[in-house]
Parts: sequence; C-alpha cells; structure tokens
Amino acid sequence: MNQPRPDHIIQVAFGFWASKTLLSAVEIEVFTELAKHPSDLETLQGRLGLHPRAARDFLDALVALKFLVRTNGVYSNTPETEFYLDKRKPSYVGGFIEMSNHRLYPFWGHLTSALRTGKLQNEAKDGGLGLFEALYADPAALKEFLKAMTGLSRDPNLAIARLFPWHNYRTFVDVGTAQGDLAVQCTLAHQHLRGTGFDLPEVGPIFEDYAADCGVADRLTFAAGSFFDVPLPKADVVMMGHILHDWNLDIKCMLVRKAYEALPAGGAFIVCETLIDDDRSENALGLLMSLNMLIETDGGFDYTGADCSKWMRDAGFSQTRVDHLHGPHSMVVGIK
Repeated sequence: MNQPRPDHIIQVAFGFWASKTLLSAVEIEVFTELAKHPSDLETLQGRLGLHPRAARDFLDALVALKFLVRTNGVYSNTPETEFYLDKRKPSYVGGFIEMSNHRLYPFWGHLTSALRTGKLQNEAKDGGLGLFEALYADPAALKEFLKAMTGLSRDPNLAIARLFPWHNYRTFVDVGTAQGDLAVQCTLAHQHLRGTGFDLPEVGPIFEDYAADCGVADRLTFAAGSFFDVPLPKADVVMMGHILHDWNLDIKCMLVRKAYEALPAGGAFIVCETLIDDDRSENALGLLMSLNMLIETDGGFDYTGADCSKWMRDAGFSQTRVDHLHGPHSMVVGIK
C-alpha cells in the first residue's frame, strides 16, 4: 500500500507566503511597471525601489508562481497579469487585492479567535467603528473599497450583462451599487436599458464619475438612501451583487422582501455571490468568503443557491433558478 504524501498539506500550510508575495507585488506595482516595458533585474530593482538583497528572490519567486516570465534575464508579465494587474487598464482587478493587503491580511491572523468566539476581528473588535461605518467615514478608504468591489465583480458583472434575458426588461436598480460596475456593464451591453444605482449618499459622486468615464451617464442615475430606512426604488429588475452575504439571516430575508416589493408582476430579482455549492464541498472560495464575513461582520455569512431560492420563495417569488456565471460566481434569479 502506498504511503500518503504531505504535498497538499505543505502547499496549503505555506500558502500565505505565496499570497503575501502577490499582495506585495500588486502594492509596489510590479505588474504595472512591467506593462510599460520588460526589464532586467538591475533596471527593475531601481524602478521599484527594491533592496539588492531582496530583489532577485522576490522577482524569481513571482516567476516560479507563474505571475512573471523571465527570458534571458529579462522579466515580463504573463498574459494574465498583463491584462488583470496593470493599474492603467480598465480590466484591472487589483483593487480587491490592494484591500486584501491593507485590511484582510492582518485581520485573518485572528481567525482562530473568530472560530472560538464567533466574534468579528476587524477594527470593531477593540471598540472602533464597524466595517461599513469605518469605510464610509474615510473618503480614501471608501474609494479603495469601491474599486475593490469592481475588481472582485468585473467578470461576473460581464456575465450577468451577457447571460440574463435583458431584452424582456427596460429598467433596473442595482442595490448597494458601489462604484457601479454592474450597472455600467449591463447598460453598455444593452442600449435600451435605463438603470439606477442605489447606495448611501457618500457613494454618489464616485458612481457618477465612473458612469461618466464609461460613457453611460445619460442612462444611469444615482439614488441615495439606506435600504434599512427606505423602500428600494421601483424597477423591472432588482440586482444585489455581494450584498446579502454581509448580513445575518433576518436582514437577508428583509432585503429579499424589499426586492419583491420593488418589482412589478413578472419582474426579476438577481442575486450574485460566490455561492457555496449545495453539497458544501466544492466551492472553496465561497466557503472561505463566509469565513471572511465572520471576521468582518457581526452576523454575515455566505450561502448556497438552495438557501437563497428558499428565501425568495418565502418572500413570494413564484419561480427561482441558479445560473453559473464565472469561476466561483453564480446568480440566483427570482421571478415575481
């Protein structure tokens, strides 16, 4: 009988080494610099401000991790890092990586405490503001967070714009719109659509600037408000991307009911998340995201498509379905 090997155990146990190497590479803009032109060690060391002791091992580690290519001593991006990690490109997804580096990496060091106490481990742990209060009180942190949400959501946003039968609908509201990328992608893909981004007032200027930069400001408007305090704006389609997982079950169900109330007969409710598979054994990112909600929120958790479908049916939706979007992301659609 063959003896089992520890390779997978060791790889995951030291996974934070590789993770922090990538986080730091994004922080010091390795991929943005190399997108300008490939460079040798000495040139890149100077451009990035790396110490001679660290530079070669750091860059070669990125080669070994398949984030860089080295040819005859010259470093360059891979096709993936060239496309997704150059800050100058609209396809940049590094916003969420930047936020992970600044916020999540330190907080995850307290996961064991969270597992034993069920308590969050961010700023609020020591009496500070909660996640959203802290973000919305700091304009720079808020902008970073909203960009991060765009980075996390870009590919599923494009998939929603492509896969949902938008020809059957004319208006939508994107609840918790953040920078507004979901609204923007749907509007760019379908010229007949008119949409509303709904979020707290502080988000308004950021949403409006992004819509203008993307050339759809004439078909998107911003509505300010808290979904705790006011009804959702009326529309043919209500969307919530990475919203429900922030909250406990009672609030989740309240938001689903508010979506139902905002829709006409035949209207649609779209929920997009890194849904946990119904067997809870395959989508590791969805399960790890739920642990992240443990660390960052009082009661948030991720959930399966079956869970969300039940909440929708309990609220009155007559039909529900789960559609895979991209990678670990899926959407649940409810029809009123």
